[in-house]
Order: sequence, then C-alpha cells, then structure tokens
Amino acid sequence: MLRPEDGFSLLEIVIATALMLLVTAGVFSMMDPAHGSFATEPEKADLQQRLRVGADTLSKDLIMAGAGAYLGTGVGSLSAFFAPVLPFRQGATGGDPAGAFATDRITMMYVPSTAAQTTLSADLTPISLALQVNTENGCPRNVSLCGFTSGMSVLVYDDSGAYDMFTITSVIGALAQVSINRPAGAATKTYEKDVTKVVEAVSHTYYLKTDEATETFQLMQYDGTSHAGVPVADHVVGLTFDYYGDPNPPVLKKPVSDPTGPWTTYGPKPPALRAKPTAYPAGENCTFTIDGTGLRMPRLAVLGGGNPTLVKLTPAQLTDGPWCPDETNPNRWDADLLRIRKVAVTLRVETAAKALRGPAGVLFTHGGTSRRGSRWVPDQEIRFQVTPRNLNLGR
Repeated sequence: MLRPEDGFSLLEIVIATALMLLVTAGVFSMMDPAHGSFATEPEKADLQQRLRVGADTLSKDLIMAGAGAYLGTGVGSLSAFFAPVLPFRQGATGGDPAGAFATDRITMMYVPSTAAQTTLSADLTPISLALQVNTENGCPRNVSLCGFTSGMSVLVYDDSGAYDMFTITSVIGALAQVSINRPAGAATKTYEKDVTKVVEAVSHTYYLKTDEATETFQLMQYDGTSHAGVPVADHVVGLTFDYYGDPNPPVLKKPVSDPTGPWTTYGPKPPALRAKPTAYPAGENCTFTIDGTGLRMPRLAVLGGGNPTLVKLTPAQLTDGPWCPDETNPNRWDADLLRIRKVAVTLRVETAAKALRGPAGVLFTHGGTSRRGSRWVPDQEIRFQVTPRNLNLGR
C-alpha cells in the first residue's frame, strides 16, 4: 500500500509547476530588457556618430565661408564683393533659379590656403572663356599661370558684385581654358583685365537627398562642378538652415577713389559718380544710391528697429531685391544676403533598422516595425549655430 509521503498529489504537482513557470517567466522578463539594450545601444551610438560627422562637416565649411584673397590686390573677405553664403543650390548641375530660397540647402564659398591668387591679364569673355592672368607678387616662382592647374575650381569677381565659379579644363603654357560652373551657355559677363580678381576657391553645397522609394535619406555635399554630390551621412531625415543678419545697412568707410579697401562695412563699393558698370544709375549699385543732394546713401533698409543685435532674416527679405550686380544678370542675388552673420543648423537622424523604429510620429520621422518600447531607438536631433569669422570682421 502506497503511503501519502511516498509521492506527490496531482494538486501539489500543479502548484509546483505553476511556481516554476512564474519563476522562469520572471527570469526571462528580466533578460528581455537586457536583450533590448544589447540591440539598441550600438544603434544609439551610431546615431551620435552620424550627428557628429554631419555637424563637424557643416561647421568647418561655415566657419570658412567668406574667406577671401590674401595675396596681391583685391584682398579681404568675399562679403566685400558679393554674398558668399546662399540659401540655395548653385552649380553646373541641379542649380536653383536666381533669387530662390530653400530651408534645406545652402551654398558656401571661400578661398582656401593657396598661392593661386592674382588678376586677369586679358578680358575673360563668355565667347572664348580663355583665362590669362598677371604674375603678381605672391605668385609661385617659375610656375606658369600663377599656379592654376587643370581641374582646379576658380572664382572670378570684380567690384560690381558680379562673380562666377569656373573649372579649368586645360592649361597650355600661360593660357587656360575654363568652363563655367553653371548650366551650359550661362556665361554672359565679360570680366575686364587688371580689375578682376581670380583665385582658387571652394564652393560647397549641402542639401538633403530624399528618396522614399529606395528609403535613401542622406546629407549630401556638392562641389558646384559637373561631378555628382557625395554623401556625408546616411539616414539624415531633417536639415534646416536659419539665417541671422546685421540689422544695419552698409556704410562707406573711405572714399571709393582710395586704391585699397575695404571701402564699406560690407558689400561692393559704389562706382565713381559718373561710372555706370551695371543697370543701376551712374554712381549707384545694389547697395548704395545717390540722394537729391548728391550724397551716397545705403539702398538697404534698417531692420529690427535699429537694435544692434542680429535679426532673423526672412525668406521674403532674401528674395525681394535689390539685386546684385543688377536684376538683368542671370547670376543675380539679393543684396540682403550680404547681411548674414550667423547660420543656425538643425540636423536630425534616424536609425537604419526598421526593427528599432516604432510608429511614425513625434519620435520617428519614418515608422518601423517595432511595437515594444524597450526596442525603440528614437530619432535624434541637434541644433547648433555658427558665426562665420570672415562675415563678422566689421562687428
């Protein structure tokens, strides 16, 4: 006969099994967050790294924006001649129309460390596009064409507010053939010898590439030539630029007849009183007019009620003129772009793994397949501001 202490009753087995299952469930519930962290932490680190790469790349070019020639004549910040920061894409391919404004792309120009800085020795015409330069002080010795070489990007500009970026396609002795970094046939300006500066330069456009079909979201960099843009960071889902500018219009610092500049606090100097290099009346340009008494006055308005602090520039202010060098130039730009002193950037990235993204909304620009909060990696966003040193020399 079996005694009660020789085994377990059915009830006892059921209770023991239930207790074991409870304990096992507790163990696994404690392990699941660990598994979630194991999957999400590397992705969070990757987001941080991509934000860092994007912010560092943009910051370096923004800090350099406007750096001008420092050898020979016509030296100083590019903002004394034209606007080196543009809220649109400019280049040989995919360029925005003149006077455009976009919040998700920016073009910046500057002169790097280079000895290729001089002036034209012969007119640069849109028909021949033949580049010939003077051998000025600072040009490398025993080097033809002041160091300009095939494939180099060059910036040509004068005192009228006109400028163009070119690419050197070939060099034969002291003559270079160039192509304009805008759509074919866009060259219309003749740049005069001796008064036109020509330098090696950098033009970088940053923009957001969005392709929903292939789920491609990238921060791109474009050099203004016929080359395609290159990616800087992947899965960038947000890019915004805001501009802050000098509330005061430019003023003359010295007579325009003075042989050395800068002549104004910013922007191109006005021409001599009887000179008419643009469509503006004689003695005037896009930044200065002549009042009834014959005095030169700023053409731009005072912003912000005269408060000296920077003001946020609106799209309307940057697209309504006055136009430089004038409204007939196909490469015209709004004179208020010369005011820019600070650029605010907003950059947002997402995880590449759909399995770590939840429903689209505040946390996720693009929804994913995860329905468990422990396995979510929300989008990350950074906001930073850069004050380009070469645009703030007069403040």
